[in-house]
Amino acid sequence: MKKKLVVIVAIIVSLLLTGAVYSFVNQQDYSKQIKSVMDEKWAEYASDNPGFNGTLSIRIISSKGDFFVTTNQDSTGGNVHFRGASTTKTFTAAAIMLLYQEGKLNIDDKITQTIPGKDIPYVPSSADYAIPYKENITIRQLLGHRAGVFDVSNSPIPENVSAPYAGVVYTDYIKESAPEHNFTFDELVGVVATHQLAYFAPNEGYHYSNTGYSILGKIIERVSGMSYSSFVEQRLLQPNGLENTYFPSLGNDRQLPAPYAKGYTYIEGELYETTQDNMSPHIAEGNVITTADDLCKWAKLLYSGKVINSNLVAQMTDVKATGEEHKVYGLGTEYAEGLGFGHNGAHAGYMTVMRYDGENDIAIVISASVLNADDLYSQMDVMYEIGRECKQILGYST
Repeated sequence: MKKKLVVIVAIIVSLLLTGAVYSFVNQQDYSKQIKSVMDEKWAEYASDNPGFNGTLSIRIISSKGDFFVTTNQDSTGGNVHFRGASTTKTFTAAAIMLLYQEGKLNIDDKITQTIPGKDIPYVPSSADYAIPYKENITIRQLLGHRAGVFDVSNSPIPENVSAPYAGVVYTDYIKESAPEHNFTFDELVGVVATHQLAYFAPNEGYHYSNTGYSILGKIIERVSGMSYSSFVEQRLLQPNGLENTYFPSLGNDRQLPAPYAKGYTYIEGELYETTQDNMSPHIAEGNVITTADDLCKWAKLLYSGKVINSNLVAQMTDVKATGEEHKVYGLGTEYAEGLGFGHNGAHAGYMTVMRYDGENDIAIVISASVLNADDLYSQMDVMYEIGRECKQILGYST
């Protein structure tokens, strides 16, 4: 009987080991195929842009296994830091929805209304926040870029404005003479208020607005009583084990923590290192520093309903046409056919695609340590293409 038991145990162990080896071999094969596709597509794209160079990495969390593959042979893995840029908006939207879930705000409130349980409005009554159509703007419209708020970090200030920065992007103008200037929400929104700038009346269209997200950052602070960075760290990062994600807020905090990917920007056929930067004008809309491991984990947790209730996730992912080619947008969330829900990020030196496909339960983060400033969309398209092909390699539909 004892001998028989030993034989049974040996068979079970053998089967388990065989399965583990088979799984390992499969994962190794998948990784090789993924790398082959990445190397080929990335090299082909670089050949069309002489002088273009930079690392491309992909992180995948799926039922077929977890993968990290990079074009850089010297990479230390998925814990390398980079600037996630506008993937920040998924954290800001999640923070707003979490406060909504807790009854501390209502996303359909006007931003001039009183915060539930407090005696102050969502945004200050000061001159800095006297922006056009203020009384008609809702929190939901800000989340979906449908409030018409002028964006002082992307759009040049109109030429007819009486100011030294007329005709240029406000944040660029300030940083040119003061690279470590500490920007604030009040300052950025104040430029919009001072010159009464707007794209259109609320809900009359779609226009991407970083400054609209600056207002959301201010709302998070006034509702929670905490700084934006502290709230996100304590309520979103720590509970979800995102230990390598940061939200710098000071003008002189320009470096990335080690290990990090050096960032390069491709402008008119020339490549420039642009790793260091002042991210204080981008708090709540583009200041995140993260890793492929953390961001991929975040995408899965957020869009699978582990951070906020699934009905709130459904509101975030209720994407609508924007009037822009191939672009639909929900609440702090984009959708890409064949990849799923998430957000892109583009900042000097870095481009990121973050997506989660709930039907197949697969999260993907594709990050590049180079930004083609001459043609952002061509680079984004090749990153999308790589993501879709990698899903197909793993046997998922796109």
